Amino acid sequence: MEVEMESMASAIGVSVAVLRFLLCFAATIPVSFVWRFVPGAGLRHLYAAISGAVLSYLSFGASSNLHFLVSMAFGYISMLLSRRYCGIITYITAFGYLIGCHVYYMSGDAWKEGGIDATGALMVLTLKVISCAINYSDGLLKEEGLHDAQKKNRLLRRPSIIEYVGYCLCCGSHFAGPVYEMKDYLECTEKQGIWTCSADRPLPSPYFATLRALIQAGICMGLYLYLVPHFPLSRFSEPVYYEWGFWQRLFYQYMSGFTARWKYYFIWSISEAAIIISGLGFSGWSNTSPPKPKWDRAKNVDILGVELATSAVQLPLMWNIQVSTWLRHYVYERLILNGRKPGFLQLLATQTVSAVWHGLYPGYIIFFVQSALLIAGSKVIYRWQQAVSPKNNFLRTILTLINFAYTLLVLNYSCIGFMVLSLHETIAAYKSVYFVGTIVPIVFFILGYIIKPAKPVRPKTRKTQ
Repeated sequence: MEVEMESMASAIGVSVAVLRFLLCFAATIPVSFVWRFVPGAGLRHLYAAISGAVLSYLSFGASSNLHFLVSMAFGYISMLLSRRYCGIITYITAFGYLIGCHVYYMSGDAWKEGGIDATGALMVLTLKVISCAINYSDGLLKEEGLHDAQKKNRLLRRPSIIEYVGYCLCCGSHFAGPVYEMKDYLECTEKQGIWTCSADRPLPSPYFATLRALIQAGICMGLYLYLVPHFPLSRFSEPVYYEWGFWQRLFYQYMSGFTARWKYYFIWSISEAAIIISGLGFSGWSNTSPPKPKWDRAKNVDILGVELATSAVQLPLMWNIQVSTWLRHYVYERLILNGRKPGFLQLLATQTVSAVWHGLYPGYIIFFVQSALLIAGSKVIYRWQQAVSPKNNFLRTILTLINFAYTLLVLNYSCIGFMVLSLHETIAAYKSVYFVGTIVPIVFFILGYIIKPAKPVRPKTRKTQ
């Protein structure tokens, strides 16, 4: 069996560990399909927990489940001991354990060399454990003054252990996400809320949406396999890269970022297919006539939205969507003081949490600080655009194109750090294009304080006599 795995792995150009992960990852689709037909909520929770643990064992080995167990224990024990403070306790302990695993395994180096371990799955699990504890703590609060997400997701009772483990490991959904809420998992498992089946409105079929996600996954993998030999990351450490001119180096940075994104598009398309076919990805009906089913809970990326974004502010809504939503609900919104508007500090704090969640490599830290600058500069251009009269369509179009070009430039410059990880390689790559992707957003950020456009005039509504 091991010989066959080695031959298969060499045939497609990956390590045995990665091949084993890919097979288990693909298996989440049929495993999730079966979950839909398991009778009774209790058995579905049990099936979700066991199937997730088995897939973890087959993919990463026995130690993976021990890591997951530690993180899950932090969350559940904190809910048992102190409902009021269980959110912050779980935040500190689960995140602390994840950081410890990042330091011990230094997974980024292994990922660059074609290896893999359970740290990526632990990252997803950590977010689920924290959100569950915070929502249980929010159940003590009155609805007045809560954000919409808090009202929707808060838990009025503590989940049972089997419900909790089923949620955390559900059919291998912790491998690559998407992250979803405990309340949604419980309602789906128990056929409540939008999953209530009635004679006049049965639950929608997930098969067409699943097929679409699988076709998208195939296209993404095909493009990635085609592009990656032409734009390898190793080129950034080769002398030939530094012999090129400025524009050629800048173009290569764009193409290397563009190439790497297709790998993530593939992974998220597979996870989307698994969540959709389980039924958990269903998020309600559209307002069209006739109503169409929506599968937004499974969606983790909008490919065209990322590649054609006309503003960096749109990127968190298009890329790693569910993690971005988690960061907004459990970091960004909770740092906003009552009666105050959010500012750059809330944005920077959120991006810092995201960086630490990914790992302690300098490249991650630099990338997410860069992304905060990217978004701040884009907001300035957007404010200028909104201040222009709608009648001046030409100038508004010019500002839209400037914001598009700005986002394209700074995003693909910044993501080099996310890919090469080391401080030396990141700084060398940035220096090779004269730090243009750092200087430009800082310039726009400063100009935002100098050139303050007037607020758009809103027509006054006449009082009815």
